[in-house]
Amino acid sequence: MDLRRVVVTGCGALTPLGNSVEEYFSSLKEGVSGAGTLTKFDASKFKTNFACEVKGFSVEGIIERKEARKMDLFTQYAMVASDQALKDSGIDPNSIDLTKAGVVLGSGIGGMNTTMAQITEFAQGNGTPRFNPFFIPKSIIDIAPGMVSMKYGFRGPNYSTVSACASSTNAMIDAMMIIQTGRADVMITGGSEAIINQAGIGGFNALHALSTRNDSPQTASRPFDASRDGFVMGEGAGCFVLENYEHAKRRGATIYAEIIGGGMSADAHHMTAPHPEGLGAIEVMQKALNDARINPEDVDYVNVHGTSTPLGDIAEVKAILQTFGSHAYDLNISSTKSMTGHLLGAAGAVESLACILSLQENVVPPTINHTENDPNIDSRLNLTLNAAQERNVRIAMSNTFGFGGHNASVVFKKFEG
Repeated sequence: MDLRRVVVTGCGALTPLGNSVEEYFSSLKEGVSGAGTLTKFDASKFKTNFACEVKGFSVEGIIERKEARKMDLFTQYAMVASDQALKDSGIDPNSIDLTKAGVVLGSGIGGMNTTMAQITEFAQGNGTPRFNPFFIPKSIIDIAPGMVSMKYGFRGPNYSTVSACASSTNAMIDAMMIIQTGRADVMITGGSEAIINQAGIGGFNALHALSTRNDSPQTASRPFDASRDGFVMGEGAGCFVLENYEHAKRRGATIYAEIIGGGMSADAHHMTAPHPEGLGAIEVMQKALNDARINPEDVDYVNVHGTSTPLGDIAEVKAILQTFGSHAYDLNISSTKSMTGHLLGAAGAVESLACILSLQENVVPPTINHTENDPNIDSRLNLTLNAAQERNVRIAMSNTFGFGGHNASVVFKKFEG
């Protein structure tokens, strides 16, 4: 079966570094941290009292306030980033076959803000079950793509992917395959997450997953550094318009990049810890390379999962060395989580955007906050430490790995017609 080419024609971003694609990538290149003391709630009694929050968020002009109250914050984020991407693509929904236009969005946790608020109100009340009629619709993860499809009338494939931190990468791979096989011409894809609340911070603290560097939030996310002590919670959304190349060509679309392959695998090892030798990560990168029909030496940049956890960073580096061999030393490798924090189910989307823009601008964003080499991490690798690096980036890969052993990698190529 001949697979159709798939290109990226629109991008949207809502991140701790800015509420547009331009703000986001400008801050990445400058090595800006999005971390700061929590403002969403009083976290003084928590082990961690900082995060990478979205600042100055507004639904104005995109969602009516009355309608926004029926949506959890993660859905609002998805709506805003999707709107940015669709406008950026130049697609007029009235001019395309809406039965061939769909939405696949990922989220790891979904409407936790709504769930926490409703259960808290019930527990603090007199036991009378007076739940908000929108409690369930606001909470379920699939409501985000559902609401996006309703806004634009897209009647093609519509669903969510849930694979913890790999969720939005899985969504993009699914959207790519849907277009490749002719089931749609246009797909909005990506992911969103919004769980910076008491349950989110408290729950990850209980797992000992979060950094507790409360005296210096902006330097807390430090992938590969010997003193790393956990990840920094982030929030936001990243969305794309993926399109059949011929469809995009006919309408004269501006093309950001071509998405040429994706891989998926499982560690089958542990609930939260990666395989110590990175076996699932090796498998997923090899599958992504095979699907893209490229060789390891064709890749220029890998945006790694790189969460700043003691075990995860080492396992991923081992996997890169095993997958790429001697070419690993010629790669640029970076973890943009050092700046955005970990957006969980939305991580793959915002990090894929970093890959796409690196292809556009021939610059690799850095891994910031590095001060001390970890003896367990090969110092010969170019981890793009503390400053962006210029490079002709033709092919870039994005890795995301989630609790439960879910692994997903996606490959983008500079568009060359």
